[in-house]
Amino acid sequence: MNAVRPPALREVRGPSAVGGGWRRFFDLLYLISVVEFKRVYFDTVLGYLWTLMRPLMLYAVLLAVFTQVFKLGQQIAHYPEILLLNIVLFGFFQEATMGAVHSIVGAEGIVRKTQFPRLVIPLSVVLTALFNLGLNLIVVFVFVLVSGIEPAWSWLAFPLIVAALFVLATAISMIVSALFPRFRDTAIIWGVFVASMFYATPIVYTLDPGGLVPATMRHIIILLNPLASILELARMSVIGEGATSPATLAGGGVYLIVPIAISVAICLSAVVIFSREAPRIAEAL
Repeated sequence: MNAVRPPALREVRGPSAVGGGWRRFFDLLYLISVVEFKRVYFDTVLGYLWTLMRPLMLYAVLLAVFTQVFKLGQQIAHYPEILLLNIVLFGFFQEATMGAVHSIVGAEGIVRKTQFPRLVIPLSVVLTALFNLGLNLIVVFVFVLVSGIEPAWSWLAFPLIVAALFVLATAISMIVSALFPRFRDTAIIWGVFVASMFYATPIVYTLDPGGLVPATMRHIIILLNPLASILELARMSVIGEGATSPATLAGGGVYLIVPIAISVAICLSAVVIFSREAPRIAEAL
């Protein structure tokens, strides 16, 4: 009599960064992002106007300080427009990465579900910040047009610059969100780092040769801070007048290999770290 063979064992995959298929992944990403965007401003008096009020209030303070106290605005053409553009772009980076730190821990209930794609959670935070950025950029471009700056063909490159900023913010959000469940110091460290980045990035000042920033410091900022190149490119694209290309600021196009390599390393690290941490996130909560 032939013995009955036991059924063949099949691999059962545990929780992962992307689980359940790409279509389900993108459906969940869009749904959570839209719900989160609406939830933030639900039942508030000004509603979505708070998206505009936050950067505008910071802009008003910084503009008053650096034009009336330090007289910096008199030395830089279109300084109010540059300042507003930089605040809005950096605000997106700050909102996305700082919000992503606690995102997975805050969604503990759904993270414990085996097949829920972990990557949806930090990406939804970045996508929500991108919605806010879109609203803020409308105000920026209205302000730019009212100030007398005419539309130029260089504006067509601006979406690519925003895309580069989005990729960088996404990569960092993946790293900090994956590390925070096991290493709770991540939130404090990243908070201090972002605050430092505000001053280590040309937001309230420019890196133009002959400006306030010494040549040595200018080279260090443009080489080691990928955000500096992105903001300078955004200024070249939208404002144009008086802007200096990152290649010139770095001392030659070949030196831009350094910030590009840093950005690529951050993106690759994000994939490796999140893929490694995703299966064990629930255990750390």
